[in-house]
Amino acid sequence: MNMKKKTIMSQSLLIAFFVLLCVVIIVPFVMLLSISLSSEADVAKYGYQLFPKAIDFSAYQFVFNNPTTVLRAYGVTGFFSIVAMVLSLALQAMCAYPLSRKNLRGRMGISFYLYFTMLFSGGMVPSFILITQYLHLNNTIWVYIIPGLINPWYIFMIRTFYQSLPGEIIESAYVDGANEYTIFFRIVVPLCKPVFATVALFTFLNKWNDWMTSVLYVDDPNLYSLQYLLQKILKDVELLANNQQNAQLTQQAVEVPSETVRMAMAVVVAGPALVVFPFFQKYFVKGLTVGSVKG
Repeated sequence: MNMKKKTIMSQSLLIAFFVLLCVVIIVPFVMLLSISLSSEADVAKYGYQLFPKAIDFSAYQFVFNNPTTVLRAYGVTGFFSIVAMVLSLALQAMCAYPLSRKNLRGRMGISFYLYFTMLFSGGMVPSFILITQYLHLNNTIWVYIIPGLINPWYIFMIRTFYQSLPGEIIESAYVDGANEYTIFFRIVVPLCKPVFATVALFTFLNKWNDWMTSVLYVDDPNLYSLQYLLQKILKDVELLANNQQNAQLTQQAVEVPSETVRMAMAVVVAGPALVVFPFFQKYFVKGLTVGSVKG
């Protein structure tokens, strides 16, 4: 009985801890949404509130003042994020498979070469010259997709997951006369959904949150990423809120919902990622742990 009581108590404490952790994670997001739905006057008067005093969509009206531009940025960002995710996952999965085979000659040298690129890179200036002067990817949609398709860390993660698969499965496939392509596409790939889902999620979020590419390589407003477009909107808000050059601009600055606009933009950016994550959650933990424990 004492053992049973201790077990119940420990489980209750564990449940209470995770409930508290969920509250700590959820409350900031609820407050973020609440501020975005509040008026600038209420935020200035009452501060940050868990629930808005009155529903006000002024911040979202400001963000979507030109809905065509925002929707175009959504489309551009969604397109290159999905395409880059698929291409990157395919290339890295195929690159990691031969590295997981012990009979590959030069396997250690290739692995060291990939690892070396994780420690040192050419830098921003050589990358800029390569992309703009030689590859001519600037002001094209491919500038978001081609650079960074291969990530050595993800290759090693996938390779480690391959190595955790039972060797007897592959050996039996060899005995049955299967070649490497058949083994990879029909046996290995179906068994590696967890690590593929993990890498796909990380790649998608990395591309979705990319704004530096637009800063460096894109001048065409039709190719602005969502993150960069919202950053430009935020700069316009700060300009209107801080500029006191004349009475007309001052009056306009008072009406600009600067604080609530920041929160509204965070909600606009985070929305698609929150929608995508549940589809990968099933495989996320297993793929992250199994693919990163073994060296």
